[in-house]
Amino acid sequence: MHFRWYNARMLEELKKEIHKVLKDLGAGDVPVVFEHPDDMMNGDYATPVALVVGKKLQQNPKEIAEKIVTHLADYMPEGIARAEVAGAGFINFFLTHNFFTASVEKILSEKEKFGKNDSLKGKTVMVEYTQPNVLKPLHIGHLMSNIIGESLTRILEANGADVIRANYQGDVGLHIAKTLWGMDKKGIVPDDVDGVGEAYAYGHVMYEDDEVAKQEIVEINKKVYEKDPSIMDTYTHAREASLARFETMYKKLGTKFDEYFFESETWPIGKQLVEEGRTKNIFEESDGAVVFKGEPYGLHTRVFLTKEGLTPYEAKDLGLAVLKTERRKFDTNITITAVEQDQYFNVVFKALELLRPELSGKFLHKHHGMMTLASGKMSSRKGNVITGESLIADVIEKAKEKMKEREGVDVESVSEQIAVAAIKYMVLKQKMGKNIVFDAEKSLSLEGDSGPYLQYAFVRARSILKKAHAEGVVSSTQKPLSEITSLEKILYRYPEIVADAYTFSAPQIVVTYLTDLASTFNSWYANEKVVDTSDKRSPYKVALTESFVEIMAQGLTLLAIPQPEAM
Repeated sequence: MHFRWYNARMLEELKKEIHKVLKDLGAGDVPVVFEHPDDMMNGDYATPVALVVGKKLQQNPKEIAEKIVTHLADYMPEGIARAEVAGAGFINFFLTHNFFTASVEKILSEKEKFGKNDSLKGKTVMVEYTQPNVLKPLHIGHLMSNIIGESLTRILEANGADVIRANYQGDVGLHIAKTLWGMDKKGIVPDDVDGVGEAYAYGHVMYEDDEVAKQEIVEINKKVYEKDPSIMDTYTHAREASLARFETMYKKLGTKFDEYFFESETWPIGKQLVEEGRTKNIFEESDGAVVFKGEPYGLHTRVFLTKEGLTPYEAKDLGLAVLKTERRKFDTNITITAVEQDQYFNVVFKALELLRPELSGKFLHKHHGMMTLASGKMSSRKGNVITGESLIADVIEKAKEKMKEREGVDVESVSEQIAVAAIKYMVLKQKMGKNIVFDAEKSLSLEGDSGPYLQYAFVRARSILKKAHAEGVVSSTQKPLSEITSLEKILYRYPEIVADAYTFSAPQIVVTYLTDLASTFNSWYANEKVVDTSDKRSPYKVALTESFVEIMAQGLTLLAIPQPEAM
């Protein structure tokens, strides 16, 4: 089972009883799958098993469903009030009033443990994400990798895994040479991080347009690899300033890495691995370069050593893989980059498998889509890009504008938290491989389908709890409401959401759930007076609000979305 909590046994017992009927019908071992109906009026769980069996046995599925429901009338597991046949043969199950009261009690007693499980207990996973290039601005692709990678690591941890957060940063290569050349030509000092970005853009253009500049940049590139003393002082200081700037961004995004890897470390290892592979006929020469012929494996050919003897990304990634295994012990490594690198990693991992068979299947690649702005294109050949840093800064300014009339709120701090939430929500709400069109105005909406909407519901609920505390209303489940609320019908599902988010590598499952949860809470709150000293039901309403706050806090944590005190 994906999760371990108090209703898992109930569902297993239900499957067992259904299988008894299916066995009598001669259906064999047909999987019994449960799902939540789209409309809560149609029950809390449903199964289409009668439709599957009906097709298999060429029998009326509705009659099969009725036989199952008749059997269950005498063997209904505790927690299920009744079962009903619906439509052409669906079976809908309705949970008991006590089940929902017990689920609220469970949330309040277990708190942050409620949603977690141990399905990955004993497993260690290294997740590599962000991967910016030193001496270049952190672009939006790096921002997306960071946002998705951080959420996936937290989802893995919630499912019991030990996670190693890894960042692979490019501190050698042609981009470094372009920047150093541009710094020299424009008189930019190493500590001027904004100027370094300008230097890269200039070097990038001149490399393309000016043959003399290109040759000078190629020479600088060799000097960096060779650690030529004439350039190392400038390079070292600029590298340190660039890395420090990245750390500021990581902190803002809520990420703290456990391991840092650099291309300056991986290229010598990669070059050695390619040389080893040549002796084993894994690689071969082609026009002076060393290549891996991927066609026999349904892949394509890639260069692993240039004719100049330099190591491209392919060789460096081989070195990175081996360096990772030398530095840390893990069961699986997940690398998160843009979708355009899918075929690239298929080739690299196949070469790695042939070089180190014991690592076969240990390295995985998960991709994300591309981001564009609703306002237009993101970049040009001249090296001008809308950076991740500038995107966050722009959204912070828009958030400040919306908050300028708020009293008693730290506008600077809260605006940053809102901006981070706005961007993360827009990235994480999409299926991982899908492209994203980012609209800053929509991302900041408080009307729904946004990060700030989740934050606002959370802040509102916490303010209700503060009011309850001030008026002496203590949460209690002793006197539940006479009618089961929609809020109760969605709160108990959270452990399933955590499990499914891991199973499908899908942070969007958490996003969708939290959005539905916030909407359900807001609708319930609009029709209820939660804190009322004269109402005997008020303690239970406070307990429901407290449960909502707990689950919302856990869910926001999985998405690495900040939880402001006020908005």
